[in-house]
Amino acid sequence: MSSVRRVATIGECMIELRHTDAQTLKTGFGGDTLNTALYLARIGAARGIAVDYVTALGEDAYSDEMLAAWQAEGIGTSLVARLPGRLPGLYIIRTNAQGERSFTYFRSAAAAREMLRDGRDAKLTASLAGYACVYLSGITLSILDDGQRQAMLGLLERLRGGGTLVAFDANYRPVGWPSADVARQWMTEALRRADIALPTFDDEQRLFGDAQAKQSAERLHGLGVGEVVVKLGAEGSLVSTGKDAAASALVPSTRPAQVVDTTAAGDSFNAGYLAARLLGHDAEAAAGVGNRLAAAKIGHPGAIMPRAAMPDLGLS
Repeated sequence: MSSVRRVATIGECMIELRHTDAQTLKTGFGGDTLNTALYLARIGAARGIAVDYVTALGEDAYSDEMLAAWQAEGIGTSLVARLPGRLPGLYIIRTNAQGERSFTYFRSAAAAREMLRDGRDAKLTASLAGYACVYLSGITLSILDDGQRQAMLGLLERLRGGGTLVAFDANYRPVGWPSADVARQWMTEALRRADIALPTFDDEQRLFGDAQAKQSAERLHGLGVGEVVVKLGAEGSLVSTGKDAAASALVPSTRPAQVVDTTAAGDSFNAGYLAARLLGHDAEAAAGVGNRLAAAKIGHPGAIMPRAAMPDLGLS
């Protein structure tokens, strides 16, 4: 029996244009779940964790370049649908002097918005059977129509019923939803089917009005989520693995050498956390791993830091 733990992340990767100055843009690629997949693949390459990315792309040159880049990072691409006549989405990043970023999106005709059409959800259910973990985010849900969102929920139910862990990061971006009420509805339904929740407190506060991170954890436990990690930025992360948040633990953040760009800080945290959990570390130790990886990431521009900049995460 193979000891390889297979993980699938589901979502969208877009063409990234990042301002290097007021007039100059640098081309790259990124997307929250793809960022997590890439960092998880880097960590897992020598540790028995194999990562596949699930999305849809076009048949254009940019889509070809994305696939080649993912494969070079060790990400499996056999579950990527190629849709004739469609293109990847695109976003532009501006970063201020404090390293905080703002995004402008162009994605209305993106191929990923069709990833579960034409029976692809049933095919994915069969393909993903036996995976150790599947990971997706609120952004994944936001790009789908209601029919595909319902199909996604069914996919998660079937996989979870077969023993696959479901990890979900709400990652709320208002621009992707018709209203906050719609976002709350679908996020809540996804969380009812999740084993691990990896929210950012700022998002939970905006979407659900939570006053404290413990309140977020309590609400998520109430939906049936057994393992909750609330990301708190510079304060670290709140880890709660009981039936309620009373016995939760605050895991301090790792202080970065410098803050250059906070893009993908949460995505890299999620990769470090999930890798550590899959390798048998407890939740608090896994949060420490996530904190160390996120601290390294924010010292570099763009979503993806150089491979040589990956820190020692203390994983065997």
